[in-house]
Amino acid sequence: MSESRHLPPEALDAWLAAAAAKLDLDPGAVDIATVLNVARDVAHEVARPAAPLSTLLLGIAVGRAAAEGEDAATALSERAAAITALAESWRER
Repeated sequence: MSESRHLPPEALDAWLAAAAAKLDLDPGAVDIATVLNVARDVAHEVARPAAPLSTLLLGIAVGRAAAEGEDAATALSERAAAITALAESWRER
C-alpha cells in the first residue's frame, strides 16, 4: 500500500520550479497563492472535484491571454478573481 504524501508549503517553490522546467514554462509567471486560493474557493463553494478542473481552465485562460499580449500576472489575477466570484455565487444557482 502506498503512503499518502503531503507537500509542505515551503516545498511548493521547488515543486513549481521542477514542474515548470519539465513543461518548459516560466515559474515566475505563477503566483502560487493565487492558484491555491482559487482551488480552495472552488472546492468549498462548488465541489472538491471542481477545484483542479477550475485551475486547469484558469491556466488555459491565462495562457491564451498571454499569447495575445496581455501581461501574464495581470491575466492570472483578473481571471482568478472572476473564477472566485463565480464560485462564491454558485450556491445561488
